[in-house]
Amino acid sequence: MSEDEVTHAVRRWHETPGAVLLDGFHALKHALRFGADVPVAITSDKEAALRLARGLADDLTDRIGDLLVEVPPQVIGDLVPRVHPTQVAALGIRPGRRENLAKVSELPRAAPVVVLDNPRNLGNIGAVVRLAAGFGATGVVTTGGMDPWHANAVRAGAGLHFATAVERLPFDELPPGPVYALDPEGDDIRSVELPDDALLAFGSERHGISPGLKARATTLLRLPMRPQVSSYNLATSVAMALFHWGGTPPQG
Repeated sequence: MSEDEVTHAVRRWHETPGAVLLDGFHALKHALRFGADVPVAITSDKEAALRLARGLADDLTDRIGDLLVEVPPQVIGDLVPRVHPTQVAALGIRPGRRENLAKVSELPRAAPVVVLDNPRNLGNIGAVVRLAAGFGATGVVTTGGMDPWHANAVRAGAGLHFATAVERLPFDELPPGPVYALDPEGDDIRSVELPDDALLAFGSERHGISPGLKARATTLLRLPMRPQVSSYNLATSVAMALFHWGGTPPQG
């Protein structure tokens, strides 16, 4: 490493506006694969990071090698609140809000939008974003006070916020489309075919969906659950609903 490269990387880190932390190799890998603008990436062990790239993301090895700047361990420790075990950290420019809102609002849609009604846990938000990206959902919209682009949510999402449209909206500005809300009083989800333009709405594990969203719902749905089991984890509920929407792939 050269002192000039380290100084330049640290300066870019401090001077990059509108950036979110990509915490660890996998977050960097996913962000790059889905078109993120990554102005700076650092590591305290570049050779180890490149070994990971060759084993897990060979399509990105050259790009990661060009992007990563090796810095002393104390430098990366000063820049991030908790150093990831892969010793990799980067900054990604958050996608434009207007672009994301256009994606989730456009009709017809090829896949549902997941709505998290006033979620309370940033880790759960990130886990849901990761699921939505994996299933090819159009996006994830949250209501309430938590920022779905908070560093802890991006960490839990392994950088896959860049693979789908993620935004926070007031309750009365949700995207268009029929609302299928998960609620214990609803119809068995297995009896309903979910349309591609659906808003799949989920409340918190403790409180469920809000009265306002419940009143707006086109259809209330419940997940199959054994008696005396009180709830599923939020991400588990989203995974079950998205799997039901996607159906079972053909055999053979």
